[in-house]
Amino acid sequence: MLDYAGLEALAAVLREGSFERAARRLHVTPSAVSQRIKQLEERVGQVLVRRGTPCTGTAAGRRLCLHLEQVALLEHQLRRTHPDLLPSAATVPTLKLAVNADSLSTWFMDAVAAFTAGGEELLDLRIDDQEHTGERLRQGEVIAAVTATGTHIPGCNTWPLGTMRYVAAASPAFVQRHFAAGLTPAALARAPMMIYGRKDRLQDQWLHGQGLTPRTQAPRHFMPSAMDYMRACEIGVGWGMHPTVLARTQLAQGSLVELKPGAVLDVPLYWAHPRSAQQTLERLTQCVMAAARAWLTAPEEAPVAPK
Repeated sequence: MLDYAGLEALAAVLREGSFERAARRLHVTPSAVSQRIKQLEERVGQVLVRRGTPCTGTAAGRRLCLHLEQVALLEHQLRRTHPDLLPSAATVPTLKLAVNADSLSTWFMDAVAAFTAGGEELLDLRIDDQEHTGERLRQGEVIAAVTATGTHIPGCNTWPLGTMRYVAAASPAFVQRHFAAGLTPAALARAPMMIYGRKDRLQDQWLHGQGLTPRTQAPRHFMPSAMDYMRACEIGVGWGMHPTVLARTQLAQGSLVELKPGAVLDVPLYWAHPRSAQQTLERLTQCVMAAARAWLTAPEEAPVAPK
């Protein structure tokens, strides 16, 4: 059997980033934390923590933390249904989730509201590009993710949520200034582009799909905030890709106009979590699926079954 005191020390170090802060969180000395992790590493026969600033977990260390989270969820569920079997806990489980920024700014907040209203569990949301949230799940950094990865993720169940539709848009003044002679690769190579973050590829995907990829890379502004990203496009800083559910009002009022009307980019989204957490995450999954149905275009495919 695993040493759960060691697992708690491991989780605290990875969460806090140092042995000292983990010790303060656990109300023990740093040497006690170090000793617990050393004993756990000896038991499992491999390194679990990469010492540094901050301390990070190895693949095995992250997997063990994920196991501890699932145990905490199981105990919490048992405590809710059979309070006589387990004493009340001083803390409640925290679920680490990975979600893309556009989902968090729109439909996923409804899932958060429904889930937190129906229980005591806490959420730790990690924002990443939808093309990369699945990798966080594979590496054991999170227990569930909204992802654009529809392919099989080892050990996980994957459920289609629906499609988020994007349009390429900018302010009317920006379009007149940069594309008065037409939307061409040459004009796009000179027009500043809005990028959410270094992993954001939506603009390039749209350009490729429309046969408009410029020969040279366009100048790029980086704006890692969903609302500020849209505002920057409204005031003429650059052009970018906007979810129609988020930009509906701006498009209707004319503060944003499509670069190429009707040329959309559809991004299918999926909900994925470890197969072993199917029961403990059932309520969260129901909240996520209900919110997605209310916001996204309905999925046309069946759930991706585990192999």
